[in-house]
Amino acid sequence: MLSLNAPTSLSLSHHHLLHRRHHHHHRLKTHVKPISATIIPSSSTPPQPQPPPLYQPFRPPSPNAPIPSHFRSLDIGSRLEVLSNRLGLWFEYAPLISTLMQEGFTPSSLEEATGISGVEQNRLVVAAQVRHSLLQSSLDPQILSFFDNGGDSLLYEIRLLSARERLAAARYVVENRVDPRGAQELARAIKDFPRRRGDRGWECFDYNVPGDCLAFMYYRQSREHRNSLDKRRATLEKALEVAETEKAKRVLLEELERNDDADDGKSEIEGAVRVPVVRMKTGEVAEATTVVVLPVCEAQEGVDVVLGAPLECRSQGEFGVVVAEKGWKRWVVLPAWEPVAGLRAGVVIAFGDARALPWRVNRWYKEEAILVVANRGAKEVVADAGFYLVAVSSDNGSGGGELKVERGSALKESGVKESLGTVVLVVRPPREETDHELRDEDWE
Repeated sequence: MLSLNAPTSLSLSHHHLLHRRHHHHHRLKTHVKPISATIIPSSSTPPQPQPPPLYQPFRPPSPNAPIPSHFRSLDIGSRLEVLSNRLGLWFEYAPLISTLMQEGFTPSSLEEATGISGVEQNRLVVAAQVRHSLLQSSLDPQILSFFDNGGDSLLYEIRLLSARERLAAARYVVENRVDPRGAQELARAIKDFPRRRGDRGWECFDYNVPGDCLAFMYYRQSREHRNSLDKRRATLEKALEVAETEKAKRVLLEELERNDDADDGKSEIEGAVRVPVVRMKTGEVAEATTVVVLPVCEAQEGVDVVLGAPLECRSQGEFGVVVAEKGWKRWVVLPAWEPVAGLRAGVVIAFGDARALPWRVNRWYKEEAILVVANRGAKEVVADAGFYLVAVSSDNGSGGGELKVERGSALKESGVKESLGTVVLVVRPPREETDHELRDEDWE
């Protein structure tokens, strides 16, 4: 504790001392050291040691939604009480989750304290960020208020869209009273649309109109139902119901009329051919709820390799461990599309390009590798319009001839009654495009 004494008058001894100090100033100057001092507080309580900082896992910066003013001064216990009792609107208390994480809580400890599961915590925080971005984008307050009660499930589904796309998607969700599953489909359709540039009919749908993006997705799905005209019609009608532009509606109406005549003659692939040709998209397997695993053979490896491929591959146990009847070098994982879902004795043949297919040659046939999925359980050549996997006879007469696909009518003319399997699906590779990906400014 600091104290001050009253000043005293200088005596001769003081003067003499000052004189000596002045006389030896040049010697003392070199020994002067900096002096540090600490003021001890008047309280007798010793200073408390600071606790070491709690470990926090790295979290990338995100545009967090602001905390409402009436929640900003709450202590930890009060914040936990707000979350436990869901006091207020969801987007008001959602930012409290992030603040508690910064205080050292983990998703599991926060769930134990509030009853909000880790999945719901993530949904609330992300949805609040999406709502805040819509607020910054000057969305009509009346539309924004639609999400006040239970809107977190809807806004969470459009989280991966850019700021412009979110704005259009939010309006569409409100105007059409879309449920969370529908919002998920809408976001996926908008996100996927730019990747499909060049696909049949793509230019007839407007990317800036959410309903058109959704209609184009259904339009693509309808082409996978080549073996069921009823399913194809139902999917086209669904696409027509959500389409918004006149150009898109006109294309879908023409496709519905074409659907009523399976032998329209416009294209061999669209008419007589009953094999769907599907282009995979990047990440489609990861997004699929169900997948199939099939053995792969190279086209040049011949008949013996196809016959030796495993006939069955299934999942076992609680973890769904994939088990095959024998070992194999190459496998492919595909979404469980209708033609391959539940397929037994299936095999995939990898071709360097699509010229092995017996229909009209387009430019992409020479530029892209393809996968042909065949059902080895259906070897009999039955349908003239069907397609079958066969082998070109080798020069030495062995079973090593290169594989190809032939039309049923051509095989019957040659007297062939049995094939290696019926072709059920042709898969084209995903395109490598980056124009559709989010830029940093899209999050602003």
